[in-house]
Amino acid sequence: MFSHKMRFRLIKRNLIGLLVVSCVVLTLLFSTRALLLSDNDSVNSRDVDEGGQALHQKLNFASLPELSLSVYNANFRQNVLNADRFPEEPQLVLIVQVHNRPEYLKLLIKSLQNAAEVHSVLLIFSHDYFSEEINNIVQEITFCKVLQIYYPFSIQLYPTEFPGQDPRDCPRDISKENALKTRCLNAEQPDAYGHYREAFITQPKHHWWWKLHFMWERVQVMQGYSGFVIFLEEDNYILPDFFHFYKSMIEFRKNNCPECDMLALGNHNGITDFTKLSNKVLTTGWMSTKHNIGMAISREVYYKLMGCCNEFCTYDDYNWDWTLQHLSGTCIPKPLKVLAAQGSRVLHTGDCGLHQKDNCRPEWAFQKVVEGLIIIKDSLYPQSLVLSGAEPVEHKAHVLNGGWGDVRDHSLCISYSQRL
Repeated sequence: MFSHKMRFRLIKRNLIGLLVVSCVVLTLLFSTRALLLSDNDSVNSRDVDEGGQALHQKLNFASLPELSLSVYNANFRQNVLNADRFPEEPQLVLIVQVHNRPEYLKLLIKSLQNAAEVHSVLLIFSHDYFSEEINNIVQEITFCKVLQIYYPFSIQLYPTEFPGQDPRDCPRDISKENALKTRCLNAEQPDAYGHYREAFITQPKHHWWWKLHFMWERVQVMQGYSGFVIFLEEDNYILPDFFHFYKSMIEFRKNNCPECDMLALGNHNGITDFTKLSNKVLTTGWMSTKHNIGMAISREVYYKLMGCCNEFCTYDDYNWDWTLQHLSGTCIPKPLKVLAAQGSRVLHTGDCGLHQKDNCRPEWAFQKVVEGLIIIKDSLYPQSLVLSGAEPVEHKAHVLNGGWGDVRDHSLCISYSQRL
């Protein structure tokens, strides 16, 4: 057993480490903010060609410091592609969280290209993995305005230090007693189940929260936008009447459910019973397992979430959606009410992801989608929507999943929304 004096030394060392991390984070955020505020234009004269079209943002892969610098530069420049072709203000903003599944990303882009009225959309891709292949896929899009933003604390940029996996970090399954004996960095901070952090597990929640804040507060082209933003992921596939259905939901909400906080254009039922559910919507309380696909939020809901920043960032669950469900009805006193599509306009094509890396067959997923679209094509573009049910809107407690016990994650997460 450790003496009180030795325990004090360990706690002191951890606190010093936390202060160092916090100082680094604040310095990086201050630098980014200073850059963003130093110029009112999101694209300067060096970022456009002779015709005024924004140039493709190139990342520098020569070294980690150069890659990191080019990521920050891209977030400052915010080059909007195809802005000359589509000069009108966007009627809808889609933001796609992208990791490293380029074949699934191609399927999503193919579905977007085939969607009606896609020229009215601003399409934002938020990356936490950086590669020339993925950049080329995105930068070949010509059917709408496109902006790329890059999560600047990606574990790709910090492979051997926090927020990546520091070799001095405690192994996931070591006991706290042995962790204290070995003096690994985060020995005092296992999660609720006694496990220590894994960087690749914590990154999606970090990325989601950073993206939320950066999009509403830092993206220049979003300033003045008063509509909803729809959240997608790289392994989603949208139906051709996606934008038509969104506009129908907006109209339905205005006339029938103005108190609905959020929209859910997707669900996890795929196209099961789509023909009879195509024009059906229901109202209910927001639930992680049902409404985390094709979710749409407004600036007002964003402000509600930011008011719960500390609670979001310290809740011991590595899933952003389960954390959001926890906030709904606790930190946010009135549970979030959602208007949800019964016939999903967003399909999930990914057969591998965070916990499954092998046997990914995107071509099979695409073939299944194509066959399904043939079956349901006559049920798309409903003329009007019908309310099929109104379920109770209440807080739904759940058993937390852990994976988020490290105070360094808490500190970094909280820092995204801090104004300096």
